[in-house]
Amino acid sequence: MITAATPRPPQHGTDGLPPLVRRARLRDAPALHALSLAFIRSGALRPRSVDHYLAHAGEFLLATRRGRTSALGCLALGDEGDGVAVLYNFCVAQGNQGQGLGAALLRAALADARYRRVREVFTATTGGASFFRRHGFVSAGPGRAPAAWAAALDPARGSEVLSRRL
Repeated sequence: MITAATPRPPQHGTDGLPPLVRRARLRDAPALHALSLAFIRSGALRPRSVDHYLAHAGEFLLATRRGRTSALGCLALGDEGDGVAVLYNFCVAQGNQGQGLGAALLRAALADARYRRVREVFTATTGGASFFRRHGFVSAGPGRAPAAWAAALDPARGSEVLSRRL
């Protein structure tokens, strides 16, 4: 019998294998940057240099497929202190979206946040927020997001700020 407490089975990609999510390492910085470039060019992500990925590699989770090494998706969890964290640089490569990679990255990031005793996670999106809403995020009220992080958002991009309490 399936109950509300029964965990959902992992989503699988077109190859039938679950995505692998692991913490990025310094040597992954060029791949993280390369993966993000298409999203930077489209305006979905803020520009970041390879140096950012080197300096913050430990904040990033990386999604691959079993038996492969290419970066298919990434997501960073930045600690803002006082039990608050932000998700940023969330992207899944074209042709790999809709296969569970993003959901696997988000589940892993939220599990990491819980492990770190984060009480609330914030994110900003320029795309539709439906993905985040399906995962328990709600619109963040004015002034609730970490001030320095919120001040760095470009108002011209029209980002929607969301949060999820853990």
